[in-house]
Amino acid sequence: MKNSNTYVAIMAGGVGSRFWPSSREQKPKQFLDILGVGKSLLRMTFERFLNIVPASNILILTNEIYKDLVLEHLPELSENQILLEPSRNNTAPCIAYTALRLKVQDPNAVFVVAPS
Repeated sequence: MKNSNTYVAIMAGGVGSRFWPSSREQKPKQFLDILGVGKSLLRMTFERFLNIVPASNILILTNEIYKDLVLEHLPELSENQILLEPSRNNTAPCIAYTALRLKVQDPNAVFVVAPS
């Protein structure tokens, strides 16, 4: 049984510079099919967590320039499940923002943060 107060926050805002030249700023590694299985890293991460939480409890943390790519790779998400950063501020501010947002949405929320 899936807990309705459990959430997953998938970080997908980086540029993936270590995967250059495949990963570029306009299409970083989280949107690439690195493993050659027909799915992006973001898609595979999303699908793994569906065994733990419903899709409605999965949040994607990304830069605002990647919003359309996230929706392309995860069309089952609503726009309010995509938390957009106006600038890249690294992991800690991203997690803090997610925690504050979830506290307002669900005071009993617990969440896991995972890379894409």
